Amino acid sequence: MPPIYQTSTYVQQRVGAPIDGYDYARVKNPTREALQDNLAALENGRHGAAFASGLASIEALIKATLRSGDHLVCGADVYGGVDRMLRHVWEKFGVGFDFVDTTDAEAVRAAVRPETRLIHVETPSNPMITITDIAACAAIAHEAGACLSVDNTFATPFLQRPLELGADVVMHSTTKFLNGHSDMIGGALITDSDELAERFRFQQKTTGAVPGPFDCWLVLRGTKTLHLRMPAHCRNAAAAAALLDGHEAVERVHFPGLPHHPQHELAGRQMRDYGSMVSFDLGSRERANAFAAATRVFQLAESLGGVESLVSVPSSMTHASVPEEKKKEIGLTPGLVRLSVGVEDEADLLEDLEQALGTL
Repeated sequence: MPPIYQTSTYVQQRVGAPIDGYDYARVKNPTREALQDNLAALENGRHGAAFASGLASIEALIKATLRSGDHLVCGADVYGGVDRMLRHVWEKFGVGFDFVDTTDAEAVRAAVRPETRLIHVETPSNPMITITDIAACAAIAHEAGACLSVDNTFATPFLQRPLELGADVVMHSTTKFLNGHSDMIGGALITDSDELAERFRFQQKTTGAVPGPFDCWLVLRGTKTLHLRMPAHCRNAAAAAALLDGHEAVERVHFPGLPHHPQHELAGRQMRDYGSMVSFDLGSRERANAFAAATRVFQLAESLGGVESLVSVPSSMTHASVPEEKKKEIGLTPGLVRLSVGVEDEADLLEDLEQALGTL
């Protein structure tokens, strides 16, 4: 097991001559270095940079690629915190952005401007579980002289490796599947570009949003079992989606493993399996809230990707800050429920869904 280097500073051999570049732990920590190398290897990339949260990694990505007057094309269906950051932080600093349905490559192309420097997508997306063609978006970005970043949190490198499909940067909330046990907060950026890697390291050093060594160690522990956990997650999610898809209380199910999902074929080409995130519409806020309150194995909580199953109502929880008109545009209704399907016994999970639906 890699040691936890629980130190904030390092003895130097003489003034201005740190040993192997280790002078202060914000700049460099051996446990963090081990995690960064590990994540880069999992994504088949050359460089990794760990941050204190997923949002901290998004902030570092924007700082590293954009300046005032530049433009960002962002997926319309993204984590609510990204939407909030762009609207309430970066807009004030002169960064332009458009939210676009990235499942439509021509819509992405039409949104690109001469000042576009970054295209950012989530695939699968949060919370509508849409799938974006990474290779097509990479081609559009590179034609425009821009970078493509892909939030790979939902898929993990076990199911999908965006760098191999042309992406310039892969982003993760390491809080989720990579850690897998809901006991830390973290984020990461992975790239093949030496230039971008140096910019990410500069952000770590200069803005300081880095994870502590114990949090890094917890993710390293989690990645050791990623290949064991993800197949179990995926099997359980497929079973849950099939049950929900045939239930009279459910209006619509969003899961790329279902044949009627709009990007089912693309998901089959781009991903090893269909993931463990499922969302479905119960028709009203009241019914969604009642369902979430009635589950027993599925615990009512934000976040996702742990071994335990979680249920949330995105409109009132993770995406509460998203403007109502945008929620309507992407189909995020008050009745939408999101499941992070864990690795518990399949029969227990299905029984819990059945009994909770039966209370409506």
